[in-house]
Amino acid sequence: IVYFAVEENDCFDRNLCSPIRSFTIRIADNMGQEVITVNRPLRCNSCWFPCFLQELEVQSPPGTIAGYVVQNWDPFLPKFTIQNESKEDVLKIIGPYATCGCFEDVDFEVKTLNEMSIGKISKYWSGFVNNVFTNTANFGIQVPVDLDVRIKAVIIGACFLIDLMFFENSLDGL
Repeated sequence: IVYFAVEENDCFDRNLCSPIRSFTIRIADNMGQEVITVNRPLRCNSCWFPCFLQELEVQSPPGTIAGYVVQNWDPFLPKFTIQNESKEDVLKIIGPYATCGCFEDVDFEVKTLNEMSIGKISKYWSGFVNNVFTNTANFGIQVPVDLDVRIKAVIIGACFLIDLMFFENSLDGL
């Protein structure tokens, strides 16, 4: 499935608050129909301040809450919880200790609440020149076909949050 995403924010947020900026991402299908909306409030991004953890809300269809992505504090690993529309924990996402992606893909495991791996969000290594001299990235999401479509939408939102937190405005390839 191919989707098209457009981020909405203002010039101030984008230029002065870049990695902590608030935004709305509108995701459309091949027909141009908006199918997912991702909303993120302005948040600090530091493992030393666990009172300012990341979170975002995912709507699918737009206007109907599908769920939330909530960062869990951990001093060593990137950890997130996927919640349903009632804010009940559904899945976990656990990233690697090092997210630099030096010459290899970076995988964030999607797990059940009892730690069984059921999929992953991957940032694909796209070569030294692409990673160092361009602002592009390729991600892939692998989850079970029978996973609730609303939770799949929330995992797509998690992919955008992971990109913002670990790969934007960084030297990913070094």
